[in-house]
Amino acid sequence: MAIEKQIDILKKGRALILRLIENFSLEQINQIPEGFNNNIGWNVGHLVVTQQLLCYKFSGLENGVSEEMISKYRKGTDPKEQVIEEREWDLIKKLFLELPNSTEEDYGKGVFVSYNEYETSVGVVLDSVEKAIDFNNFHEGIHLGAILALRKLV
Repeated sequence: MAIEKQIDILKKGRALILRLIENFSLEQINQIPEGFNNNIGWNVGHLVVTQQLLCYKFSGLENGVSEEMISKYRKGTDPKEQVIEEREWDLIKKLFLELPNSTEEDYGKGVFVSYNEYETSVGVVLDSVEKAIDFNNFHEGIHLGAILALRKLV
Protein backbone atom coordinates (compact mmCIF):
# COMPACT_ATOMS: atom_id res chain seq x y z
CA MET A 1 0.00 0.00 0.00
CA ALA A 2 1.29 3.46 -0.83
CA ILE A 3 2.83 5.42 2.03
CA GLU A 4 0.30 8.21 1.50
CA LYS A 5 -2.51 5.73 2.23
CA GLN A 6 -0.74 4.40 5.32
CA ILE A 7 -0.22 7.91 6.68
CA ASP A 8 -3.87 8.70 5.96
CA ILE A 9 -4.82 5.62 8.01
CA LEU A 10 -2.57 6.88 10.81
CA LYS A 11 -4.16 10.33 10.78
CA LYS A 12 -7.71 8.95 10.73
CA GLY A 13 -6.98 6.46 13.51
CA ARG A 14 -5.53 9.20 15.69
CA ALA A 15 -8.49 11.51 15.03
CA LEU A 16 -10.79 8.64 16.08
CA ILE A 17 -8.87 8.08 19.31
CA LEU A 18 -9.12 11.75 20.23
CA ARG A 19 -12.85 11.79 19.46
CA LEU A 20 -13.33 8.77 21.74
CA ILE A 21 -11.70 10.55 24.69
CA GLU A 22 -12.40 14.23 23.98
CA ASN A 23 -14.80 14.65 26.91
CA PHE A 24 -12.68 12.80 29.45
CA SER A 25 -11.32 14.65 32.47
CA LEU A 26 -7.65 14.60 33.42
CA GLU A 27 -8.64 12.31 36.28
CA GLN A 28 -10.06 9.82 33.77
CA ILE A 29 -7.02 10.18 31.49
CA ASN A 30 -4.75 9.35 34.44
CA GLN A 31 -6.83 6.60 36.03
CA ILE A 32 -5.35 3.10 36.00
CA PRO A 33 -8.23 0.63 36.43
CA GLU A 34 -7.75 -2.54 38.43
CA GLY A 35 -6.14 -5.22 36.29
CA PHE A 36 -4.41 -2.68 34.01
CA ASN A 37 -0.85 -1.38 34.21
CA ASN A 38 -1.39 1.85 32.28
CA ASN A 39 -3.97 4.49 31.46
CA ILE A 40 -5.42 6.37 28.49
CA GLY A 41 -2.90 9.19 28.77
CA TRP A 42 0.06 6.83 28.77
CA ASN A 43 -1.29 4.98 25.72
CA VAL A 44 -1.64 8.20 23.72
CA GLY A 45 1.82 9.44 24.80
CA HIS A 46 3.27 6.03 23.97
CA LEU A 47 1.84 6.21 20.44
CA VAL A 48 3.39 9.66 19.91
CA VAL A 49 6.81 8.44 21.03
CA THR A 50 6.77 5.06 19.29
CA GLN A 51 5.90 6.52 15.88
CA GLN A 52 8.79 8.95 16.19
CA LEU A 53 11.27 6.28 17.27
CA LEU A 54 10.23 3.80 14.58
CA CYS A 55 10.33 6.34 11.77
CA TYR A 56 12.99 8.84 12.79
CA LYS A 57 15.37 7.25 15.30
CA PHE A 58 15.96 4.15 13.20
CA SER A 59 16.39 6.37 10.14
CA GLY A 60 19.16 8.23 11.98
CA LEU A 61 17.10 11.42 12.14
CA GLU A 62 16.14 13.78 14.94
CA ASN A 63 12.87 12.96 16.73
CA GLY A 64 10.03 15.44 16.97
CA VAL A 65 9.68 14.74 20.70
CA SER A 66 11.84 15.50 23.72
CA GLU A 67 14.10 12.99 25.45
CA GLU A 68 11.98 13.51 28.56
CA MET A 69 8.87 12.43 26.67
CA ILE A 70 10.69 9.43 25.20
CA SER A 71 11.86 8.29 28.63
CA LYS A 72 8.34 8.65 30.03
CA TYR A 73 6.37 6.90 27.25
CA ARG A 74 8.67 4.49 25.41
CA LYS A 75 8.20 0.74 25.40
CA GLY A 76 8.68 -0.76 28.84
CA THR A 77 7.55 2.30 30.83
CA ASP A 78 4.43 2.61 32.93
CA PRO A 79 2.58 5.55 34.46
CA LYS A 80 2.10 4.21 37.98
CA GLU A 81 4.05 7.04 39.65
CA GLN A 82 3.31 9.72 37.05
CA VAL A 83 0.40 12.07 36.63
CA ILE A 84 -0.18 13.90 33.38
CA GLU A 85 -0.89 17.58 34.02
CA GLU A 86 -3.10 19.74 31.77
CA ARG A 87 -0.19 21.40 29.95
CA GLU A 88 1.49 18.06 29.19
CA TRP A 89 -1.81 16.53 28.05
CA ASP A 90 -2.39 19.45 25.67
CA LEU A 91 1.11 18.96 24.21
CA ILE A 92 0.61 15.22 23.81
CA LYS A 93 -2.67 15.74 21.94
CA LYS A 94 -1.08 18.42 19.74
CA LEU A 95 1.88 16.17 18.82
CA PHE A 96 -0.48 13.23 18.35
CA LEU A 97 -2.26 15.11 15.56
CA GLU A 98 0.64 17.11 14.07
CA LEU A 99 3.53 14.64 13.88
CA PRO A 100 1.94 12.43 11.19
CA ASN A 101 1.79 15.55 8.99
CA SER A 102 5.50 16.14 9.59
CA THR A 103 6.26 12.53 8.71
CA GLU A 104 4.27 12.85 5.50
CA GLU A 105 6.08 16.08 4.58
CA ASP A 106 9.49 14.63 5.44
CA TYR A 107 8.77 11.50 3.41
CA GLY A 108 7.81 13.67 0.45
CA LYS A 109 11.07 15.63 0.81
CA GLY A 110 13.06 12.38 0.75
CA VAL A 111 14.67 12.79 4.17
CA PHE A 112 14.36 9.08 4.99
CA VAL A 113 17.42 7.79 3.11
CA SER A 114 18.63 5.00 5.39
CA TYR A 115 17.23 2.71 8.07
CA ASN A 116 18.90 0.77 10.87
CA GLU A 117 17.22 -2.62 10.97
CA TYR A 118 15.07 -3.19 14.05
CA GLU A 119 13.22 -6.28 15.23
CA THR A 120 10.00 -5.44 17.05
CA SER A 121 8.82 -7.18 20.20
CA VAL A 122 6.44 -9.28 18.05
CA GLY A 123 9.25 -10.46 15.81
CA VAL A 124 8.62 -8.20 12.80
CA VAL A 125 11.87 -7.00 11.24
CA LEU A 126 11.77 -3.42 10.06
CA ASP A 127 14.42 -2.47 7.50
CA SER A 128 12.89 0.61 5.89
CA VAL A 129 10.83 3.60 6.92
CA GLU A 130 8.03 2.24 4.73
CA LYS A 131 7.90 -0.95 6.79
CA ALA A 132 8.10 1.14 9.97
CA ILE A 133 5.09 3.22 8.90
CA ASP A 134 3.15 0.06 8.04
CA PHE A 135 4.04 -1.62 11.34
CA ASN A 136 3.26 1.53 13.30
CA ASN A 137 -0.35 1.36 12.12
CA PHE A 138 -0.59 -2.22 13.43
CA HIS A 139 0.89 -1.01 16.73
CA GLU A 140 -1.58 1.89 16.92
CA GLY A 141 -4.45 -0.58 16.41
CA ILE A 142 -3.30 -2.57 19.42
CA HIS A 143 -3.34 0.55 21.58
CA LEU A 144 -6.70 1.66 20.17
CA GLY A 145 -8.03 -1.62 21.57
CA ALA A 146 -6.46 -0.87 24.94
CA ILE A 147 -7.95 2.63 24.95
CA LEU A 148 -11.38 1.24 24.06
CA ALA A 149 -11.15 -1.13 27.04
CA LEU A 150 -9.85 1.56 29.39
CA ARG A 151 -12.54 4.09 28.49
CA LYS A 152 -15.26 1.68 29.67
CA LEU A 153 -13.63 1.48 33.10
CA VAL A 154 -12.84 5.12 33.81
